[in-house]
Amino acid sequence: MNNSIYNLSYEELENLLLSNGFKKYRASQIWEFLYKTKVSSFKEMANVGASLVEFLEKNYKMGVSVPILESTSSDTTKKILYELSDGNIIETVLINNKYGYSLCVSTQIGCNMGCTFCASTQVKKVRNLDTSEIIEQFMLSARLTGVIIKSVVFMGIGEPFDNYDNLIKSIKIFNHPKGLEIGIRHITVSTCGIIPKIIEFSKENMQVNLAISLHASNNDLRTRLMPITKLYSIKKLIEALKIYYSATSRRITIEYIMLDKVNDSIENAKELSALLKGLNVYINLIPYNSVENVKLACSKLESRQAFFDYLTKEGFDVTLRRSQGSSINAACGQLRVNNLNQNE
Repeated sequence: MNNSIYNLSYEELENLLLSNGFKKYRASQIWEFLYKTKVSSFKEMANVGASLVEFLEKNYKMGVSVPILESTSSDTTKKILYELSDGNIIETVLINNKYGYSLCVSTQIGCNMGCTFCASTQVKKVRNLDTSEIIEQFMLSARLTGVIIKSVVFMGIGEPFDNYDNLIKSIKIFNHPKGLEIGIRHITVSTCGIIPKIIEFSKENMQVNLAISLHASNNDLRTRLMPITKLYSIKKLIEALKIYYSATSRRITIEYIMLDKVNDSIENAKELSALLKGLNVYINLIPYNSVENVKLACSKLESRQAFFDYLTKEGFDVTLRRSQGSSINAACGQLRVNNLNQNE
């Protein structure tokens, strides 16, 4: 763990202060400066006392990530690359939608899940991000753009449930009333389907949104697209979602990338309908953003519309999402991959 102040939970900060002779209430003041005022140096913490500022400066850093590249598309999607203290690069996407600004954060450097359609897996996992490196994506993006970010989605590079402890800790900091105060139902975690972690997550007593990257209507097809299916079959995944819903009563989002002549037929729609029947789900049909060196294409508009119409008639709550960010390589991990290739 690096010595960023953003690695500390509120309780850890309180205990740190007490064990070093400072008053416990100072934690509230420090978090006010960190997450409400969003100061960029400890010296800006005017009323916490000179000795505490000196202690913080000696033992902690206020951020270890540095923005190195921004790219903005015409649909108000901004991709930002950040360089970490060890020289590795991660990416974050800021999206302006009708509900306000949402930030898509990464949880790992690279990814080992091997999904065939995803740019993130073109660079294998180097390591997990620690809590501070997740939180700093929010802090730096907010400072850099000056916008108010109202929601956070864990849908960037990496599999969030493969970095479970740091995921949970960062969610608590995002949601904490003395922290960033992002509403718990404005936080979404997306997973490719690590079943033991879905079950564990169901016991966290969090009203976080859970999104499942499904992308296929049957086990054989999903195995070809997503190798994780060899370990956790689509049948077992659906069983895990039933357990999750039983424990949380939270509707589950199903993410389904539309791939031309791969998973977009009416037959696929019928299979998907049968698979999800009886589950309380919201289906998000996503146009595919093409990825360099990947021989997959986005479904034709008429295929997407027919797929949408069938599921709607079957009684599902479905959204046919418009493409966002394709003009800035905002397919997951694409800008980072391009940047790494240019610097080889």
